[in-house]
Amino acid sequence: MTPVVTLDRVTKTYGEVVALDEVTLAFPRGRFVAMMGPSGSGKSTLLHCAAALDPPTSGSVMIGDVDVSRLSETRRTELRRKHVGFVFQSYNLMPTVTVEENITLPLRLAGVRPDRAWLGELVDRVGLRGRLRHKPTELSGGQQQRAAIVRALAARPDVVFADEPTGALDLRSAAQVLELLRELVDELGQTVVMVTHDPAAAACAHDTLVLADGKVVDVLNAPSPEDLAVRLARLSRESVA
Repeated sequence: MTPVVTLDRVTKTYGEVVALDEVTLAFPRGRFVAMMGPSGSGKSTLLHCAAALDPPTSGSVMIGDVDVSRLSETRRTELRRKHVGFVFQSYNLMPTVTVEENITLPLRLAGVRPDRAWLGELVDRVGLRGRLRHKPTELSGGQQQRAAIVRALAARPDVVFADEPTGALDLRSAAQVLELLRELVDELGQTVVMVTHDPAAAACAHDTLVLADGKVVDVLNAPSPEDLAVRLARLSRESVA
């Protein structure tokens, strides 16, 4: 099966700083993958390149069979609207419109008619049926993040990228959001790639990529939070030394 996203020798530099150093990897379809690493390890840069938000300095990024690293910014934007969903730590919901309008906004921007049956299934799954006419400020943090997840899935994207999706949530809400992301993968076959600093969050994924100095140094299958915490602490000490 063709991977959803494939990176081949991807390097990203900012001046003399090498943020990614010839990274080669593939994100399989229907998997929940977490990315962790010390501060400055390159995990956010990897997410941005893999999601076609930022072109690599060299190497290629394929989303499906399209080499997005060769596209113009306009073409990358069009591809993201159709094939990529995003979930951010700060939710990125517009405060002046309703939850329902927030959910359908990317579709309207893309000129696509919403699939009401699909959106209804998602809304029911996340428990927001009675909140669609509310403004985001009238929702809890966990409810806002669940609305953001529905928005990310509205166009049936090939992959959803989540950047610290539980970072602004309390423990209970964070656990609910992580459980939801795992259910979307296991039950709906969605592909989710998540950046997190929390070993407990990463342990909810099928696989965890560990980054250091712009490289993927470990690929762990269903690691425990304790194992991840030890590994990250060791990498942090090594980066300081």
